[in-house]
Amino acid sequence: MSSATVETIANSDFSPFDDGDLAAYLARIGYPGPVAPDRATLEAIAARHPATIPFENLDPLLDRPVDLSLPSLMAKLVHGGRGGYCFESNGLLLAVLRRIGFTVDGLAARVYWNQPNADTPPRTHMLLRVALADGPVLIDVGFGGAVLTGVLDLVPDVVQQTPHEPFRLLRDRDLWEQQIRIGETWRTTYRFDLTVQEPVDYELANWWTSASPQTHFRQMLIGARSVPGKRITLRNFDFAVHNLGGATERRTLESSAEVCDTLERDFAIAIPDRIALMRRLETLRSANV
Repeated sequence: MSSATVETIANSDFSPFDDGDLAAYLARIGYPGPVAPDRATLEAIAARHPATIPFENLDPLLDRPVDLSLPSLMAKLVHGGRGGYCFESNGLLLAVLRRIGFTVDGLAARVYWNQPNADTPPRTHMLLRVALADGPVLIDVGFGGAVLTGVLDLVPDVVQQTPHEPFRLLRDRDLWEQQIRIGETWRTTYRFDLTVQEPVDYELANWWTSASPQTHFRQMLIGARSVPGKRITLRNFDFAVHNLGGATERRTLESSAEVCDTLERDFAIAIPDRIALMRRLETLRSANV
């Protein structure tokens, strides 16, 4: 295991990410190890992280800041029983992988998932490119209900299996497009190029995603967890279980208290302020009546 100090992705904080932090992360995702900078370790992490550290946006929804410093990410995602969105999950993973000894870079993508008619959305998604002996791969543990639960070889026009749905990458010169197959339909998740991002790039995008009045993360509750055989999602009061290769079960939750119970039970989220969240949910319900 490499003993090199790993820089935090936050521009103002260069705290070390040590072996104790790595052990705590691996315990959080239920990975017994050992770890090595190889594909088997990467695949195991890609499957376990989205199953145990959910996608959620409680902080932006409750007007709480999203801090990308490594100490904050460890306190929230590893020790605090919380999840997060892409900059948090993939930011933490960047430090984890570098500590293990991987060569890894952060990239940025424009999200087209659930907004197919968008002209040119901003680069508000973080993903990671990892160098392996047999070629570069992508790993992304922070994309909500359509998150990768495996790794993708960075090659175009090849259907690639994951523990959940098949994925593929398309390429048009320097532009790459990730797609997921839902049933018999290929749907675009995001588009990206291979320009390596600097910490300040993520800080700027994170500010917009967490604080701008235009971001949907401040306008609705979003939760997602991908466990073996199914994906679990929540959008405000709409709860769904998408069974792999089977039917989707949907129901509308009846109250803000039931939403909180669902977040705690099905998403394993330690809600930071249950009363504030219930009030915010009631505001959202009233706005949609």
